Amino acid sequence: MSEEILLPDHRDYVGALASGLNVIMAFSPEHKEMTLSEVAEQTGMDRAKARRFLLTLHSLGYISRQGRKFSLTPKILSLGYAYNASNNHLSVVEHYLHDVTSRLGESSSLAILDKNEIMYVVRSPAPHRLMSITLSAGTRLPAAYTSMGRMLVTLMSESEQIDWLADVRLESLTENSIVDKAMFLKELKTISQQGYCLVDQELDLGLRSLAIPAVAHDGTLLGAINLSTNASRVSYQKLVDEFLPVLQEAAELIRMHTQ
Repeated sequence: MSEEILLPDHRDYVGALASGLNVIMAFSPEHKEMTLSEVAEQTGMDRAKARRFLLTLHSLGYISRQGRKFSLTPKILSLGYAYNASNNHLSVVEHYLHDVTSRLGESSSLAILDKNEIMYVVRSPAPHRLMSITLSAGTRLPAAYTSMGRMLVTLMSESEQIDWLADVRLESLTENSIVDKAMFLKELKTISQQGYCLVDQELDLGLRSLAIPAVAHDGTLLGAINLSTNASRVSYQKLVDEFLPVLQEAAELIRMHTQ
């Protein structure tokens, strides 16, 4: 799981590129439009530096400007398209996740781990809505309280898990949320032993989610796939006894058909 990551003081680390990406990532559902001062505050930059990056992104067409307000343009989607176009496995994953949704009537997704969050990469939504927010490719959620996040953290070495958890703030999102780090590590061991992760109403009351790893034919980890359901509609036991085999079958078909 470990790979060499350049630190900011490394001679090959391009700080300007990192800062530009930070400006893009500062925009969110809560910050769709921002002034220069707000962008500087969100990124931790001084106003002069933030201004240079905003104006550069504006000149490239990634950011629009209306008076004092800046916002992302649709051109930003081309960055995500480049990822999709360079990853042939995504269409395979999408096909089999749609099959899971068709068979079970529940939402199914693929996500990757990005530091303390998961990011949705592929999503097959069910007709019914489970959360107040709309989930789609690019949506981020706290990894500690999602089945896909915990599953991916479980695949780390024990020392990596401890290091990862040191930077994570555990909080009571619901009355069921694990807030003790020792208990969280114990939960990771259980997940590792059983080969799947089930998070029961820790992120949102009524939301029950099950996840397993997804790998390509060559063993490359693609992320974690899950299915989510309403706790009042599908019992914990039914999720394990009836839904887990369907998800496992999808994972095996993804493995067989991705290069």
